Amino acid sequence: MPPTPSGSRLVALAAVCLSSLMFGLEISSVPAILPTLEKVLGADFVQLQWIMNAYTIAVTTVLMATGTLADRYGRKRIFLIGIVAFGVASLICGLTESVSVLIAARFAQGLSGGVMLICQVAVLSHQFQEGRARGLAFSAWGIIFGIGLGFGPIVGGAIVAVWSWEWVFLIHGALSLVTWLLALGGVEESRDPDATHLDVPGIVTLSLAVFGLAYFITQGPDLGFARPTALVILGLTAASFVAFLVAEKLSPRPMFDFTVFRIRPFSGAVIGSAAMNISFWPFMIYLPIWFQAGLGYDSVAAGLALLAYTLPTLAVPPFAERLSLRYRPGLVIPAGLGLIGLGFFAMMLGSGAENASWLTMLPGCVLAGIGLGFTNTPVTNTTTAAVSANRAGMASGIDMSARMISLAINIALMGFLLVEGVRASLQAALPGIADAERMRRLAQQVASGAGVPPGEGISDAVVHQALVDGFGWILLYGGIGVWLLAAASYWVFGRKASAPACPAHPAVL
Repeated sequence: MPPTPSGSRLVALAAVCLSSLMFGLEISSVPAILPTLEKVLGADFVQLQWIMNAYTIAVTTVLMATGTLADRYGRKRIFLIGIVAFGVASLICGLTESVSVLIAARFAQGLSGGVMLICQVAVLSHQFQEGRARGLAFSAWGIIFGIGLGFGPIVGGAIVAVWSWEWVFLIHGALSLVTWLLALGGVEESRDPDATHLDVPGIVTLSLAVFGLAYFITQGPDLGFARPTALVILGLTAASFVAFLVAEKLSPRPMFDFTVFRIRPFSGAVIGSAAMNISFWPFMIYLPIWFQAGLGYDSVAAGLALLAYTLPTLAVPPFAERLSLRYRPGLVIPAGLGLIGLGFFAMMLGSGAENASWLTMLPGCVLAGIGLGFTNTPVTNTTTAAVSANRAGMASGIDMSARMISLAINIALMGFLLVEGVRASLQAALPGIADAERMRRLAQQVASGAGVPPGEGISDAVVHQALVDGFGWILLYGGIGVWLLAAASYWVFGRKASAPACPAHPAVL
């Protein structure tokens, strides 16, 4: 095949980078507008969780299937379909006034976003095959992806301040049109003639297991964790996961080849993927609530404050890559996770400080961001470099799935801990309220940043302390959880030299 003309390659790179920007923005800009959605649409705390979780669960659902579909029917064709679907779903998100429709549209956004994400990698791998050009293309993709994630909070806050929340979604309609035109003109069509099998049983059972667990955690307080309905959901979730393991064992071409977990560097890096997404990324969903409801900042000021949390993730990765090459990922990844945990404990102290402000939160935010910067790129590079070249796509798919599955579950789990921490604080301060349903409703209102109605007769000091205690619970969980997984990652890597980092594969969420 003759080399692709440089002009077409640049157009293709622009399409890939713009689609990665949209994907990243829809993860990190939406948390900044959740308090606004609570007020404007009347969304309760559980619905706010699902506005985020619908996106991440949907991405997980489609990740592994997309690679096979793109290989079989054409990567350009599937990429173009994904872009169109993302734009349409974004328009529905921005035009609806119904929370239920917004959640459904966010699920559609996640499905199409996952399609774009996998096709981005496939397009770059096909059109940039030479070493130097490939490295530059993937680096540009990773930088733009990081900009979308890092600046999403301030973009979301600024859009709400200047226009309205709808434009956080509507703007992607126009961006999708531009991206589609670029992809149509610059992306080459390519296929894999050997891609003839789609692991439908594996896709369905894993998706049901992830959705079921997130649903159980999110809806458990309303259902009653020990009641028959909740237990049936938990049982079906467990059965779905067992069915997934059986399906992958029996499938002639499984989407998850569990034999790769025998490779220590691969397994250690995947643990690092999960660790980042039980701590840093799910907490970013709730941090805007603290800045706005806990510290009293408006959406723009909250977005600016969040930059201290996200910007270090863009500056540190080049240094982390050099450290991985000089030493080994088996040291750098656990060390980065340890810094994330340290940052969480520092934020816990900062949020509970007298006269708490963005300054008291700053050290913890920066430490956590630096820790993620040390972890993110080495994790992605190690999972792909630890296996043979013909298995790199599968390894990358497992890495991304581990990230999205742990993110979806921990968005729900952190939300549950936040509400329970607030409820426990309110219960201690207001022993006269014996109605458990009323107490849980008040806790959800405080946790969502809405406060409590004046007629409840609860002082602002009690509400603020409850919010401090609730955030203390999730910061403690994130800090302990990431430290435990850091230790597990270090142990799994072992003392032998690990696979070196490969700069051709940039960091992703």
